[in-house]
Amino acid sequence: MKVLITGGAGFIGSAIAKKLMDRGDRVILVDNFNDYYDPQLKHDRIKKFLKGYEKPARQGGSFLVYTGDIRDAKFLEKVFKKEKPDKIVHLAAMAGVRSSLSDPALYVDVNILGTTNLLDKAVKHGVKNFVYASTSSVYGNNKKLPFSEKDSVDTPVSIYAATKKADELIAHVYSHIYKLPTTGLRFFTVYGPWGRPDMGVFTFIENIIRGKTIDVYNFGKMRRNFTYIDDVVSGTLVVLDADLPCDVMNIGGDRDEKLLDYIAAVERCCGKKAEMNMLPLQSGDMISTVADIKKLRKLGWKPTTRIDKGIKNFVLWYREYYKV
Repeated sequence: MKVLITGGAGFIGSAIAKKLMDRGDRVILVDNFNDYYDPQLKHDRIKKFLKGYEKPARQGGSFLVYTGDIRDAKFLEKVFKKEKPDKIVHLAAMAGVRSSLSDPALYVDVNILGTTNLLDKAVKHGVKNFVYASTSSVYGNNKKLPFSEKDSVDTPVSIYAATKKADELIAHVYSHIYKLPTTGLRFFTVYGPWGRPDMGVFTFIENIIRGKTIDVYNFGKMRRNFTYIDDVVSGTLVVLDADLPCDVMNIGGDRDEKLLDYIAAVERCCGKKAEMNMLPLQSGDMISTVADIKKLRKLGWKPTTRIDKGIKNFVLWYREYYKV
């Protein structure tokens, strides 16, 4: 099988690429290597996971890398015409709740126009399944916990969440009109080795190891389903193989954790106490994101990594990669 992964040099995309190649599939990566965070980390993920990687796009082993922007329809047409992918895992996006509030037009442009471009190409070139990244942030101000896919997602509290809700609606249209199988995965706080440096789960580890103060919002009164990267990868592949007609699914850990418990686990793994700067809730933040994962469980998936093990792996990777 030939799978196109957008955002292929990203945290989740590169891990999915490796697993696909491990099982014998061919992978085409598309990424624009932007500077939202250090592009070197993106290049290093490729070098680590995908042997033979070179810059710019070169063939290596069972994968290809194309550098380009998903908003560029002509660029995408060249990739699709040449590579003829069987399936797509669409992860490329402008991410981050708070950043979306400072540059909403960019988030709308990349996340909505880019996704629409890809759906168009998927229909035109006969793609068999289109799996794309949504987010737990779409649940917004919902008070009922855990969050179920049956719940209303009409009250997003960030531009980022609103763009992902729009992606779900647009994907539904393409499934309805063109019979393109689409599934949106609502990711819940993904963490682990090779993670995104802009995320709190990363900066807690970084600052505690380096003896810096960590900012803790809502005075620590938050709950999250922390989802280890290996569990996200296995769940995504289950959905990619299922070829569902049209759906959205939560993908999260099987228990919700207090944010302060996550921080305490980091302290144990680092062997250091955190200096915490307690702050009020920030605009766009959600107090609790707790996943109901019954729907994905019915496909045979379950998360297996507890936060103590996941954080230990994360800390070991951070020390090795940054030579701390």
